[in-house]
Amino acid sequence: MDEGEEKMDMEVSGSAYVKQSKVKGRPFYHGIKRLFDFLASLLALLLLSPLFLWLAIKIHGEDGGPVFYSQIRIGKNEKPFRIYKFRSMVVNADKMKKKLLEQNEVEGAMFKMHDDPRITKVGKFIRAHSLDELPQLWNVLIGNMSLVGPRPPLPNEVDQYTDYDKQRLLVKPGCSGLWQATSRNAADFAEMVQLDIEYINRSSVFFDLWIIIKTIGVIFHPNGMYED
Repeated sequence: MDEGEEKMDMEVSGSAYVKQSKVKGRPFYHGIKRLFDFLASLLALLLLSPLFLWLAIKIHGEDGGPVFYSQIRIGKNEKPFRIYKFRSMVVNADKMKKKLLEQNEVEGAMFKMHDDPRITKVGKFIRAHSLDELPQLWNVLIGNMSLVGPRPPLPNEVDQYTDYDKQRLLVKPGCSGLWQATSRNAADFAEMVQLDIEYINRSSVFFDLWIIIKTIGVIFHPNGMYED
């Protein structure tokens, strides 16, 4: 083990580092995780197709805008990919964001704010129950996301990352993760990074299943809503 890998296995000043043994190898875990991701996302897309249709009608009916929203995010090993969501904001939301940056309510490389004026009426409902995230099942199916993993960040967020922060990019991003299923949007950026590192270090088939079960509970009993 070289000096860099040894450092990553240490805990310094209370800050956890990713254990390389949790990133490299582990073919059984990664094989089971990918198989489960593929089968679960395929089944979910089929079973939820009536809900997709209903949401599409509601979203388009509110303002006549597009149903889906896509955006470039950064995935495993800093590889960019296109993420898909149900549109929950007004059509020109990205342009409006520049004027709202000074109202950011969290520190670090992430934008969050309560009562975001860009969110539509339908958007408030689907965000409260995490329904806007459902199209990401397609990302899981094709393999650039997992059901469980760190939140995929925006390119401009990664530009602000330290080497410590970039540890969360060592694994495939997920639709949900430890911070979403527990602290969720109440966590600031530093706490989110710590929880992501904790997830990577504790990752296992059973831990993933626990997070999925907790996430399903959040859908029916929302515990916070911020812009993501």
